[in-house]
Amino acid sequence: MQVYFDNAATTALDPQVIKAMVETMELSYGNPSSIHAHGRQVKTIVERARKTVAGLLNTSPSEIFFTSGGTEADNTAIVRGIVDNGIKHAITSPLEHHAVLHTLEALEKNGTVKLTLLNVDGKGQVDLQQLEQLLKDNPRSFVSLMHANNEIGTLTDIEYISALCKQYQAIFHSDTVQTMGHYKHDLTKLQIDFITGAAHKFHGPKGVGFLYVNHNTKINPFIYGGAQERNMRGGTENVYGIVGLAKALEICYAEMAEHRQHIQGLKDYMIAQLRENIHDVQFNGDITPENSLYTVLNVSFPCTDIADMMLFSLDIAGISASGGSACSSGSDIGSHVLRAIGVNSGRPSVRFSFCKNNTREEIDFVVSKLKELCLEKA
Repeated sequence: MQVYFDNAATTALDPQVIKAMVETMELSYGNPSSIHAHGRQVKTIVERARKTVAGLLNTSPSEIFFTSGGTEADNTAIVRGIVDNGIKHAITSPLEHHAVLHTLEALEKNGTVKLTLLNVDGKGQVDLQQLEQLLKDNPRSFVSLMHANNEIGTLTDIEYISALCKQYQAIFHSDTVQTMGHYKHDLTKLQIDFITGAAHKFHGPKGVGFLYVNHNTKINPFIYGGAQERNMRGGTENVYGIVGLAKALEICYAEMAEHRQHIQGLKDYMIAQLRENIHDVQFNGDITPENSLYTVLNVSFPCTDIADMMLFSLDIAGISASGGSACSSGSDIGSHVLRAIGVNSGRPSVRFSFCKNNTREEIDFVVSKLKELCLEKA
């Protein structure tokens, strides 16, 4: 059996997405910046996709900008949001994706901003009281906090944080790459400046994403060149990717309740099976349904002689998952997220991430293999 439990890294293309993209490839090849009929036809396709995304997020199409993915979207929001608004203080957490954390660290290193990292607890929750005090002391800061952590799945209350930021005139960016397509983001209720999405996290194609920019927040282009994306992002649009992104997000919103129930059921089942079958198993992050991204489960296993080969052993068994900290080999510095929440680096950690295509039978297979690995030379 081949099992794919690495959906937080990327997901399989939905067949309907493939169909929509192929139809566009076959019939619509003009450059959307060209003024002739072929170009105008493709421009219409791009704008229709933009309207679809905006409609699902309950915002204006003029606030949606297509990018090459989540990393570009995050970088654009952070760099332009800080530089173009004269921000001198930024606040984030040590748990952020490197697209956020490394960007802010680079801005601090070159003297653009002073960066403050929030305290986090053992489950990956940020200290909201500390955040409010920092905002009181440093009004008009730039705040970047992700909606759900990509490694441990812990959810952050971005609705509360957005209201807090508005109170203290702060600019708020949230990396919503892991939750886009899995939760509904109503931008009429969420008082936020920037959110981001990447199509390959919700059964769309790789190499395309989007950035939402609140119309009250003014920024300059991050990539210069042509006048694409209403002069906000130079470069010929990835038309087929944009079509795929819009179609994938449309499917997610239409089937979200059904898929959430199915995937949460898989996660709950795996937690129960691991507890029943593996001694001293531990779960990293907050795994309560109300505080945890239902597609992600991060697990620490007892340390055995072959623990540092856990992912390799799973791969050999036909199971695709991703890693956390190294066990005891010293060959890997491990996960910055697990280190920040105090997870024992002497235990192998594995992130299992699920999608609508996974089954209980796959979980049974994975748990049986894990049981063998954890018993081996224990």
